[in-house]
Amino acid sequence: MKNKSLENTLKDIYLFSGMNHEEMKNLIQICSLHKYEKNSYLFMKGDASTHLLVLIEGIVSIFKHDNKGNEITIGLFSPVSLLAEPAILKGIPFPSSALFKTEGLVVKIEIESFKKLFLHGSHVSYVIIESLLEKIQLLQNNIHLNIEPSAKEKILSFYEKNSNLSVDLKQYEIASLLGMTPETFSRNIKQLVKDDKLIKTNNGYKKL
Repeated sequence: MKNKSLENTLKDIYLFSGMNHEEMKNLIQICSLHKYEKNSYLFMKGDASTHLLVLIEGIVSIFKHDNKGNEITIGLFSPVSLLAEPAILKGIPFPSSALFKTEGLVVKIEIESFKKLFLHGSHVSYVIIESLLEKIQLLQNNIHLNIEPSAKEKILSFYEKNSNLSVDLKQYEIASLLGMTPETFSRNIKQLVKDDKLIKTNNGYKKL
């Protein structure tokens, strides 16, 4: 992609919107744009975290496996999001894996160069702190979701908090995220619609 197109893409990202011309010029030198197919990995557990990752198109699932081999979804991310920045900023291998649920586009930024050039800037530092706080909130939400006492309450909680993500996810993917079988998910969805707690829309379901 030409530098002009990359510059326009970067200017639309909240993290960099406040940069002046010279800062943007320096940023372009350490950035690259990468396309991903659906069901391709952005990174896998144990990979080196050498680049700051900004999701600008698509949906990414970040997950790991428990000691029994069960997949545990940590979070689903949509644009525009920083991905796995705690590991990247600490310079440690990724503790989880990231998979594209749709086609996607990611800006990769050389992290060591980025630290030297930009982390002293108040705007960039503040936005990264905000993103880290959002990750803490995500963890709290996941804990809450997983202690919901029933399948129906888990489903209602999901559709209340993630209506934008449900558009691009298949039902079996949502079931996996909620830790239940597709059959259990489908059965409870039907009951929730019958009880007037969910309504079917053109894009899936919506909590009433």
